[in-house]
Amino acid sequence: MRSLFAVLALLSVTVSGDAQDVIRLRSGTPAAPQAEVTESRFPFGKIVRNVSDASLTAYLSDPAVANGTAVIIAPGGGFHMLSIENEGVAVAHWLNSIGVTAFVLKYRLVQTDDRFVPHFFRLLTHLPELATAVKPLRPAATADGEDAVRYVRRNAVRFGIKPNRVGLMGFSAGGAVTVWTMLANHPDSRPDFAAAIYPGLLPDPIVAPKNAPPLFVLVADDDTIARSDSGRLEAAWRASGASTEFVAYPKGGHGFGMKHQGKPTDEWNARMRSWMQSQGVLTK
Repeated sequence: MRSLFAVLALLSVTVSGDAQDVIRLRSGTPAAPQAEVTESRFPFGKIVRNVSDASLTAYLSDPAVANGTAVIIAPGGGFHMLSIENEGVAVAHWLNSIGVTAFVLKYRLVQTDDRFVPHFFRLLTHLPELATAVKPLRPAATADGEDAVRYVRRNAVRFGIKPNRVGLMGFSAGGAVTVWTMLANHPDSRPDFAAAIYPGLLPDPIVAPKNAPPLFVLVADDDTIARSDSGRLEAAWRASGASTEFVAYPKGGHGFGMKHQGKPTDEWNARMRSWMQSQGVLTK
């Protein structure tokens, strides 16, 4: 049944622009989901809300520079939205520029209305309350992360990638999706490498799974939302003997994504590129 479900659910349709495919991962589970909304919200840029049907959007690298590596990107947004532009599409374009095929993941979210912003900012200053609010989403978001890895790996030939070079990276709440996916520790959905950029809402304690993939963790020291979780995550990987690299900048705050702020975090993607090179995933 699982294989039949996958065949029926993992459908793709062609869309215009530089995003080649939108791949539906599974049907949504909310009893009465609201319509998915895409809008611009300062200071986040373009965001997506009310995701109840998980999907991947593929961004293919130029064949002249493509190196056979794929990375699935999980944007952040506290499970109330997705910072789809700053932590999704812009990241995909950067990955394409270094030869990596990218997939932006829309994972399932808390349902909201257009008045959600004040409530969301209040939750960001009450992290235990936010963690309680999003806890019911963990099984669905984990399943979305796992389905994304499975889909990309199973369709490696179609996308011109190597099935043993499928990475997963997440920002903030997307970092939680990345970690939950790794902790599920299923061979067919375990990424070959992973990156957690200022990850938050992580479990306590964190125990790295057996055969944990190499992990890159990056955060700013003045990030009051994710600094503690980032340190705990890296420590868990290190304690298990798994490969990890930890980068902490003195300033940068939370949620910077690809936006330059004139702060040390502006060069984070260069550090990640160097780490990927050290892992051998940027060679053809």
